[in-house]
Amino acid sequence: MISMDIELEGGFQALAPGGGIVAFGGTIGELLAAAAQAAPALGRRVMTATGALAPEVDVRLNGIDARLWGGLRALVRPDDRILVRPYRPDPLSPGQAERYTRQLILVEIGPAGQARLGGARVAVIGAGGLGSPAATYLAAAGVGHLVIIDGDRVERSNLQRQPIHRDEDVGAPKADSAARTLRAINPDIEISAVNGFLTAENALGLLRECDVIVNGSDNFPTRYLVSDAAVLLQKPLVDASILRFEGRISVHLPRQGCYRCLFPSPPPPGSVPNCAEAGVVGALGGQIGAMQALEAIKLITGAGESLGGRLLVYDALSGEQHRFTLPRDPECPVCGDHPSQASLIDYEAFCGVGVPQERSDLLGISVADAMRLRSDPAVQWLDVRPPGALERPTIPGARRLPLEEIGAGETLEPGRPVVVFCDIGRRSLLAAERLARSGIDARSLQGGLVAWLAAGLELTS
Repeated sequence: MISMDIELEGGFQALAPGGGIVAFGGTIGELLAAAAQAAPALGRRVMTATGALAPEVDVRLNGIDARLWGGLRALVRPDDRILVRPYRPDPLSPGQAERYTRQLILVEIGPAGQARLGGARVAVIGAGGLGSPAATYLAAAGVGHLVIIDGDRVERSNLQRQPIHRDEDVGAPKADSAARTLRAINPDIEISAVNGFLTAENALGLLRECDVIVNGSDNFPTRYLVSDAAVLLQKPLVDASILRFEGRISVHLPRQGCYRCLFPSPPPPGSVPNCAEAGVVGALGGQIGAMQALEAIKLITGAGESLGGRLLVYDALSGEQHRFTLPRDPECPVCGDHPSQASLIDYEAFCGVGVPQERSDLLGISVADAMRLRSDPAVQWLDVRPPGALERPTIPGARRLPLEEIGAGETLEPGRPVVVFCDIGRRSLLAAERLARSGIDARSLQGGLVAWLAAGLELTS
């Protein structure tokens, strides 16, 4: 508990002696509760009967809306500046009132909450399986400015789970495709399409002016990059992931932990498959992505209680969900008590992923060239997909050896070349790189089994 001087503005000065009040607490909620005891008239204006922040009050923590820091749960420090003032937004236009009428009648949102949504800027990282539904619902809800960041192009395989794109968008940049759909949904809001990937060089610049960050990326380097950037910029992060039939969503609030508190170190490269390798049911992305949009809306408006500091895991096959508390790690190198990292780093190197292009060219082999080796008995064929893929069809005559077991005492016949493959060619490239370092002549099947099947070649159980 610390002593804080709460400044009052806009007519609130008259509700407390001297135009301000000294209160004790460790959170915004504790400070306002103490202020309400000292000045009951102020308390009635600032807090609702249920103990929530009144929609018509603006509470600023170091100049930022405290709702974005967790509202009543926002942590305060001795050198913080707390300002309380009335919130008087411009009235909605008749068209806006008609568009958002179902939200306006919700007491938790109302005109004040809708105005907050209209003044908010939200970054959506990725316009894929999660970003697609998240951005759609944020646009429909009236978030005033959406920043869509994605360097990929639309592929036909995306359409099963990314309804923001259409068949005619195949080949187009995803950010542009998403922006077209969002503008058609709500022409009153502003959409910024960033046709490029988030990097350590551009992340702080792209995210600095955003109020909330929604992460829909599907790889670990970007996940750690987004989390570190959110901590450095003191922005709330709504993070999620989907794989097969399982979805996860968590909210990391400023000063209350980060992704690294949950996963201090990335998993070994290739040990966790992505959706392209393990598959995913499209409707799950819609469900979890919509939940991300809802969490962002709750943060902006202050409605309800966010998932801040918690992880929700949803099993779509059983319909069960579980929530876990995510405590902040005081030893975390980014958000801990004594952080050792004050800038963004090389996240590809940190996660140990990526093979230099010259090595990729050297280690890859096309389906056509691989087929010419099928009659050579000296060539070994190696399926390096995860253990869960052991029952799935493979190339006839191939040996199954998960990537995780390469280098762990496995035996490959010396002097014989190896063709390594997986579903799409990513795990196999890492495996070929690992085998090459041990002196084995290894080649990775480019495009994996997807390319193999596309060439009309058969698999066997």
